Amino acid sequence: MTNPNDADVASEVRILVVDDHTLFRRGLTALLMRDASLRVVGDAADAGEAQRRAAELQPDIILLDNHLPGVNGVDALPALRQAAPAARIVMLTVSEDEADLAAALRGGACGYLLKTIEGDALVTAIHRAMHGASVVAEEMTGKLVAAYRDAAAPSGNDDDGGTQPGGAAAPSAIELLSPRERDVLRGIARGASNKEIARDLGIAETTVKIHVQHVLRKLDVSSRVQAAVAATEHGLS
Repeated sequence: MTNPNDADVASEVRILVVDDHTLFRRGLTALLMRDASLRVVGDAADAGEAQRRAAELQPDIILLDNHLPGVNGVDALPALRQAAPAARIVMLTVSEDEADLAAALRGGACGYLLKTIEGDALVTAIHRAMHGASVVAEEMTGKLVAAYRDAAAPSGNDDDGGTQPGGAAAPSAIELLSPRERDVLRGIARGASNKEIARDLGIAETTVKIHVQHVLRKLDVSSRVQAAVAATEHGLS
């Protein structure tokens, strides 16, 4: 016989909390567990323990602090992604450092949030991350653009007119996008998930996924975050 609660269990977002402060982990766990759609399945105090717990639990979301003993969170990203390939990793930290933000996104984090975030906003961000959106604290948006602009700046007087290093698109790349692809790119720049973009444009989510793949390929970037930066730089946000 099917358990009537199976559907609810299946829809739960399973979370691993990684932070070196015990009280913060406990408080965050209590906060998240107030929402019936979220379940904290484990926690860890350092990168090594986080890797072991991630491999064991295979969570949907890993909330990762940057300031951990031994190995910083951003440096632990490759190992965590290997331990739990399907997990979406969201940095949750006090660091507003531009370099930490850039390193986290380059390392594969799908979000960068500050610990000053309100509880309801954190829950919303977790769900957005689960639906494929990149979630970055509003306070960090300007630093995000600056970080990728710095990475994309050509060295010396070289100017080949092509795609710039660091993943930023050359001006001509935007012109390669179809009108619909530009609409999708605007949605990406807003931080919208594929589902949200599909609803806004009145098209299927699978169609949005195809458009996103085309946008990334045409802009010669590897992530939605880099695409959002390109959109911002060219006034499409």
